[in-house]
Amino acid sequence: MIEITLNEPTDFLKIRETLTRCGIANSNEKVLWQSCHILHQAGRYFICHFKEMLQLDGLQVEISDEDYQRRDNISYLIAQWGLCELVDEVKPSETPNFRVIGYKESKDWTLTYKYRIGSTK
Repeated sequence: MIEITLNEPTDFLKIRETLTRCGIANSNEKVLWQSCHILHQAGRYFICHFKEMLQLDGLQVEISDEDYQRRDNISYLIAQWGLCELVDEVKPSETPNFRVIGYKESKDWTLTYKYRIGSTK
């Protein structure tokens, strides 16, 4: 997990919405699978890959280096956009391994997720 600090309290919702548009895309079918989520825990904020969230729920999952790289790249990007500050330095990879769907384009895409915060098991 990548710890972040918010610049403004309203940035939580902005980051949450932005993360719904960052992930693995199928351009032919116009479907994007969300890769990361923002987690608020004990007054601290984190950007987590969805597989890390599954691990927190006690499930056995394999997280690849590519998954960590994607999380790091997305965290770095939202910090570059001024939505948050990274607590620790994150070194992004040179080759992006995810896609960001623009807000105006998002109505033409199916935005989906593999983990839902607060859902019951």
